[in-house]
Amino acid sequence: MDKTFPSAASAVADIPHGASIAVGGFGINGIPSTLISAVLEAGISELDVVSNNCGIDGWGLGLLLESHRIARMTSSYVGENKEFERQFLEGELEVELIPQGTLAERLRAGGAGIPAFYTPAGVGTQVALGGMPWRYKGSGGVAVTSPVKETRDFDGREYVLELGIVTDFALVRATVGDRHGNLVFDKSTRNFNPLVATAGRITIAEVEQLVEPGEIDPQTVHTPGVFVQRVVPLTPEQAADKRIERRTTSNEMGDR
Repeated sequence: MDKTFPSAASAVADIPHGASIAVGGFGINGIPSTLISAVLEAGISELDVVSNNCGIDGWGLGLLLESHRIARMTSSYVGENKEFERQFLEGELEVELIPQGTLAERLRAGGAGIPAFYTPAGVGTQVALGGMPWRYKGSGGVAVTSPVKETRDFDGREYVLELGIVTDFALVRATVGDRHGNLVFDKSTRNFNPLVATAGRITIAEVEQLVEPGEIDPQTVHTPGVFVQRVVPLTPEQAADKRIERRTTSNEMGDR
C-alpha cells in the first residue's frame, strides 16, 4: 500500500478545527516543521495539542501559538517560549503540565491500547491532589484547575492513576521512511516521535529520505508502518531546514 502524499498541504487538508493533535520532537529537535507550517497555512484553529513542549518563538509549534491556533496544550516543558507564557497567564491558553516521563508513558499507553496505568510520579503533589492551574482568568485568578486523581496503594507504596493519550491526528518527522510508512529516526530525533506516532488515530509522517519498501532493514525500523497512515516526502530544501534551539560557542582557549 502506497501511503505517500504529494505535499504536506494535501496530507493535513482534512484536519478539522478543534482537532486533537500529538506532535513529535523535543525542543525543536526532530519536529515535523513542514507539517506544522502546512497546518498553519490551512488556517486550522482551536487545536488541542499534545507535545513535550510548544516550540520556540517564531518556529515549530510557536508559529501556531502566535497565530492563536492552539486552544489547549498538554506538555511537560514550556520554558523557551515567551508568547506561551503570556497567553497562559492572560487566560488565552489552557495548559496541562505533566511530568515528562508520565507524558511519554501516557502516549505509549494510548498507542498500545492501554486506557490507564498507575505511576508513583506526582504522588503527594498537585499532579495527584488537583488544584493545578490549567487556565487563568484574564482579569486575574484561576478559571480552571486540574482535578483530583485516583490513587492506590501497591505493596505499601502510593501510586496515581494516569490516563493513556489518544489523539485524532499525530505529526512526526523521520529521517528515513518507505511508502508503507515504516520509519527510522536518527539519533536524538528518536525522542517523542515513536511514542507520538502510535498515539494518533491518523498519523502523518514527513520523511527526509523516502525509500522503497524492503530497502529498510526490518531490524532497524523504529515505527512500523501499521501505525502510519500518511507519508510526506520532503524536498531537499525542506529536509535541510533545521534550526538550533540554543547555540553556544567557546573560543579555542576555552572559558577562563
